[in-house]
Amino acid sequence: MGWSVFRLKGSVRVGLLCIVLLGLQLFFVPVGTAAEEHARPNRYGVGLLVGRAYDPDSFGLVLVQGQMLVDYDRVFWHRAPDALDLKFEANLGLTTDGRTRSLASFNVLALYSLGNRLNRRWTPYAEAGIGLIYTGFRVEGQGLHVNFNPQAGAGVEFPLANDQAVTIALRLHHLSNGGLYKENRGVNSALMMIGYLF
Repeated sequence: MGWSVFRLKGSVRVGLLCIVLLGLQLFFVPVGTAAEEHARPNRYGVGLLVGRAYDPDSFGLVLVQGQMLVDYDRVFWHRAPDALDLKFEANLGLTTDGRTRSLASFNVLALYSLGNRLNRRWTPYAEAGIGLIYTGFRVEGQGLHVNFNPQAGAGVEFPLANDQAVTIALRLHHLSNGGLYKENRGVNSALMMIGYLF
């Protein structure tokens, strides 16, 4: 049977390689900066996203997610609001339209907590960012299997004991190649997410 990834077409193989390499960055996020003594510790989590693509076609999506939240000051050298984090995500998912097509993505988002999460029973937040996504499907006019994945959302974090938390969020996704290929029909979707941070 062997490694079937080597039998894939060139663009698919390159796309999978890009996603794997970007996913490996989760382990190499820089942590040594001048603001290190004031930075919050990294937080890790898992999530489940369920939703539907609504434009141009309608089909269901289910994704599992690994995530890491890093204090913005740990990554960048300039001062940032205390409520700002960077969120690194790796996702694997399937379509639920009967064809069961796969997708994989890596995203980086800015997450801004609206309020002091240490002294509240719940903390709302807003997030936005971009990533790369590989889809095992293409809608008519989509062009490529590897695309950009800009997204934005809002959610609520419910703290638990020992710095753990449950999160619930709504996320809007867009998928397109950004004009890098002549066929660039985008795909838009809305997803609900439930997550667990530890």
